[in-house]
Amino acid sequence: MWPAGVVGSITHCDGYRASAVARVRDILTAGIDAEPHVALPDGLLPDIARPEELPDLRRLRIEQPEIHWDRLLFSAKESVYKAWFPLAERWLGFEDAIIEFEPQSGQFIAKLLVPGPSIGGCTLRSFSGRWMVSRGIVATAIAMDCG
Repeated sequence: MWPAGVVGSITHCDGYRASAVARVRDILTAGIDAEPHVALPDGLLPDIARPEELPDLRRLRIEQPEIHWDRLLFSAKESVYKAWFPLAERWLGFEDAIIEFEPQSGQFIAKLLVPGPSIGGCTLRSFSGRWMVSRGIVATAIAMDCG
């Protein structure tokens, strides 16, 4: 729980801790996640990835094998949930969003497959975020402004 008028997100993993905090007048929601840059444990990918995401993960793994795209997908979906929950106040599962990575720009789009909350008269249908891999850590972040 954040104080009134404040929005934020926290994350931690071995060797890394971070928080993002802002005033609600500047940022509507935020979601950050950090994970070790290693492959997901065997058998976990089917619980995280939708069938539509698997061809892109295979392609990205071939194009840039130095990146653990499965772990990056997990992290992006964690950031989506952390940005979603304060707005919707309900669960969002791994199966409820499709992530599309843009490798050259370090951006990703999360298309929501469930109805989102209404914000300023518009229904939330997606999030956009950024990702990076550095020093053995995968990090993803979403910040949605009020504008």
